[in-house]
Amino acid sequence: MSPEPTPQAPHPGSSPRPESSEVAYAAAEAAYDAGQQAGTMLQVIAPDGTVVRPDLLPDPATRLHLYRQMRRARHFDERGWVLYRQGRLGVFPPFGGMEASQVGTAAALTKDDWLFPTYRDTGAALTLGLPIARTLAYWRTSPHGWHMPADLKVLPFYIPIATQYPQAVGAALAEQRQGTRNVAMAFIGDGGSSEGDFHEALNFAGALNAPCVFILQNNGWAISVPTRHQTRATDLSRRADGYGIPGVRVDGNDALATYHVTREAVDRARSGGGPTLIETVTYRVKPHTVADDPTRYRTDADNAGWDAKDPVTRLRAHLLTEGLMTETGEADMLAEIAAEFEAALAEADSYPEPTPAEILDHVFAEPTPQLKKQRAEILAEHAHDQKEQA
Repeated sequence: MSPEPTPQAPHPGSSPRPESSEVAYAAAEAAYDAGQQAGTMLQVIAPDGTVVRPDLLPDPATRLHLYRQMRRARHFDERGWVLYRQGRLGVFPPFGGMEASQVGTAAALTKDDWLFPTYRDTGAALTLGLPIARTLAYWRTSPHGWHMPADLKVLPFYIPIATQYPQAVGAALAEQRQGTRNVAMAFIGDGGSSEGDFHEALNFAGALNAPCVFILQNNGWAISVPTRHQTRATDLSRRADGYGIPGVRVDGNDALATYHVTREAVDRARSGGGPTLIETVTYRVKPHTVADDPTRYRTDADNAGWDAKDPVTRLRAHLLTEGLMTETGEADMLAEIAAEFEAALAEADSYPEPTPAEILDHVFAEPTPQLKKQRAEILAEHAHDQKEQA
């Protein structure tokens, strides 16, 4: 008989049952604070709005633009919750608390660049110019939101995990071969960085020097799984080292810092310097989706420390202290944002109800014989149903 195997000591991060929310939360906040104190995570302004790196401050107009876009994103997120509860919006992933990570990165692009968002990156798409009405239609599962505007290179929000990364490299290489200076930006979460597509894309981009910027939003959770359960790594930007490309770690709740590092990465890609991986360290204070019940794996108290790191209040404090914005001016801006949203909501409400066959309209530019056959079958069935109901 073979000898009994020697019992192995548990992995430092392993546990016989899911880690308590308190431990997972404490680990995420400790990692954030450690990065801040050690200087391994770039900051331009501290959580209270004070300036840490005056040499990296963008011009006042850019700071105000970033704040306005963050407010637009947060307003969408907050109104989205209300609309969902009213039955006027489908299930969507909220992103409140992650605005700096999305706005600060997408703001470094132009409309000639590509954006490959995940399902949680509505804020990034809005920043680049995706119309609010079209976005609402998408989260209503309406065909009016299934195709992007012709003048905007934004892909539909990706539901599969990590598939957008290799596709972004393909778009970047196409731009490179056409001789443009346009870049592709792709988003992913900390959970997605454990997928094979993530690593294949980084190797693909590095080997061919693709003008691609990879945004890795480390928000501490992959649905209900804390980051420390899926990897022993504490600095996910170091994953770039294995593929010979630059990796940067930045405070994902600091819009000025995320904008600075992303602008550098975009400029480098435009100039032929190749791809960059940017880890934005943030926290998912909201549920995974509006249908999620996060109390099953964490408590409301877990978010308390992150409320003090809120990206919107941080930049607001900075702008008020620096005299770049007044409370009256802010009130006017918020009123404009609210009016913009309500006008877009009215437009989305005016879209006609879709017909069943429209589900096939945006699959291919030129319908295949199989799609044409399926469309005819759907239309025939729909006509039969309507006749029976008459």
